[in-house]
Amino acid sequence: MNIEGLRYARAVSTTKSFSAAARAYGVTQPALSNGIARLERELGVALFDRSPRGVTPTPDGARILPMIDRALDALDSVAAEARRLAHPPADTIRMGVSPLIGADLVARAFDAARTLDRPRDLVLREADLTHLRDDLRAGELDIVLVPAVQAMLTFRRRVIAREPVVVIDPADSRTESPVELDAAADAAYILVPDSCGLTTFTTELFRSYDLALRTYPGEASNYRVLDEWARMGVGAALLPQSKTTPEHGGSRPLFRAGVPVEIAYEAVWDNGTPLAADLEDFAATLAQHGNEAIGD
Repeated sequence: MNIEGLRYARAVSTTKSFSAAARAYGVTQPALSNGIARLERELGVALFDRSPRGVTPTPDGARILPMIDRALDALDSVAAEARRLAHPPADTIRMGVSPLIGADLVARAFDAARTLDRPRDLVLREADLTHLRDDLRAGELDIVLVPAVQAMLTFRRRVIAREPVVVIDPADSRTESPVELDAAADAAYILVPDSCGLTTFTTELFRSYDLALRTYPGEASNYRVLDEWARMGVGAALLPQSKTTPEHGGSRPLFRAGVPVEIAYEAVWDNGTPLAADLEDFAATLAQHGNEAIGD
């Protein structure tokens, strides 16, 4: 069975798009489609249905694709452990963090690094998403902690924490009770340059529920200014709960169909480095504590 075809199938399952999966692997769409077609012939079942609304797994694909994920994870773990044994990694982990990653999560990362079989020190770098991704691809960072808003398909990823999202709306500040996303869509939202991932999260949230996102014509420089401007009455804002100013009050938990809306944070790393096995353990330790309230 062709491993490349398995990877292509996982990429299509993640992106729900043959063209996006092809771009992620740097191949043409026909090459990727042919690879998946070969895999489907080998398996004897079709994995995907294509329609004007996108790509979805077939009933057979829904059963087989999780097994493909587990098989690739196991295969990558074997290769990563062999590299670690053949080329002992450095004593430090170079970790990049998005501005949205809070100090509590960074503190947990330091604890996680110290509990590895071979304890390591962390060397931190905070930067915007574009720079973090570029440095990870260039091998200048070992791992990044970022909002889970844009997949890096050829890298290992693991969700390590989630936290609730709140609305700050000066036109509706008399209550702190939860607000449904449909009702919150009536406000005009201040956005920031998408350096931290917050704007991508906001736009994708509204798009995924077919809601129009009304925006303020100006732009805040970062999430701290976003909080301040929203409380001044310039417009509304969506923020992770930990990034609000609690003493000011006036924020409302955001719900969708009675379920809290959350933003997820993930660890992303290259599984082809000698550190890969340790980074897997590092991310797993962070994920074990991911259900703890961020900001506690």
